[in-house]
Amino acid sequence: MTFKDHNLVPASETPGLRYEETPLATPAGDPVPGLHVVRITLDNPSQLNSYTTEMVKGVIVGMRRASNDRGAVAVVFTGAGTRAFCTGGNTAEYAEYYAGRPGEYRQYMRLFNDMVSAILACDKPVICRVNGMRIAGGQEIGMACDFTVAQDLAVFGQAGPRHGSAPDGGSTDFLPLFVGAEAAMESCTLCEHWSAYKAMRLGLVTKVVPALVVNGEFVLNPLVTTDRWIDDGQIVYGDMKTGADREAGKQVLASGTVDLSRLDREVDHLIFKLANTMPGCLSKTVESVRKHKLEHWDRNRESNRAWLALNMMTEGRAGFRAFHEGSKQCREADFLLLRRRLAEGETWGDALTEEILAQAHAR
Repeated sequence: MTFKDHNLVPASETPGLRYEETPLATPAGDPVPGLHVVRITLDNPSQLNSYTTEMVKGVIVGMRRASNDRGAVAVVFTGAGTRAFCTGGNTAEYAEYYAGRPGEYRQYMRLFNDMVSAILACDKPVICRVNGMRIAGGQEIGMACDFTVAQDLAVFGQAGPRHGSAPDGGSTDFLPLFVGAEAAMESCTLCEHWSAYKAMRLGLVTKVVPALVVNGEFVLNPLVTTDRWIDDGQIVYGDMKTGADREAGKQVLASGTVDLSRLDREVDHLIFKLANTMPGCLSKTVESVRKHKLEHWDRNRESNRAWLALNMMTEGRAGFRAFHEGSKQCREADFLLLRRRLAEGETWGDALTEEILAQAHAR
């Protein structure tokens, strides 16, 4: 039979993005004839798999292509390497091109919104394989996926208000659905990172597996409390260790190597379970559960896009420049100086931007 081609554009390679097909495998590792898995990989590891404008286009086309792939069982959305799934938009592009150009950023945000919508509209279940950090826009596109399977060295969180933006590319819509309003408020405003175990405890992650190998054995993340215990009435399972415990954990971490074989095995196991369902019923169920995300996403994405574009004239411009131009010791603007100047009646402009950046970089 000759099939119709329902893709909008011919398949092509995108710099910084890999689109691959791998055979569907049984738990014993045997390939299933005629069926496969689509793997879309953000391939920009030197910049922690931050997505460029071209990569965003590639994800949109890739999700549409996978959606139309008759032999595909599921889509695995992941990043290259072991350090990061994705840390959001490419800060070099943001600081050097989009900062101060709200009209350009508005067009870029159309593409970003279409990327999130393409994930939510994919006719195949989409699994976020979290191979490392899932931060900022990376967190947002990750939450648009249907499942999340993570290695336990990964961290999850926002960048938003600390870097001159608001997490309105999906986090303010999706995160309350996953973890509740209070935990979402904490994450979106304070931008403190959660461990993979805390993310799973709060309902953000489907499964977590160890990735650190020490002396030939897998060990749990040594920087995180993995025992379930209560401190002052609060469960702290999955919290980051502090003080001497953290320093000891760092030594264990430095003595090992990262092995993602268990992560891949867990992803494959989930896909095989999905494959053993009625395909039409699975698709309808996925679509029905996604409606809860879409209700918020479709209501807010356009007004959020407009605000994020205008913000590139003020706090966004300063925040992204601070991150891109700063050092490892300081990648943030001088928040307190900014608040003082605005309280004194200072207006936004080049002088204020340069002042808060200069003071921050001098620290």
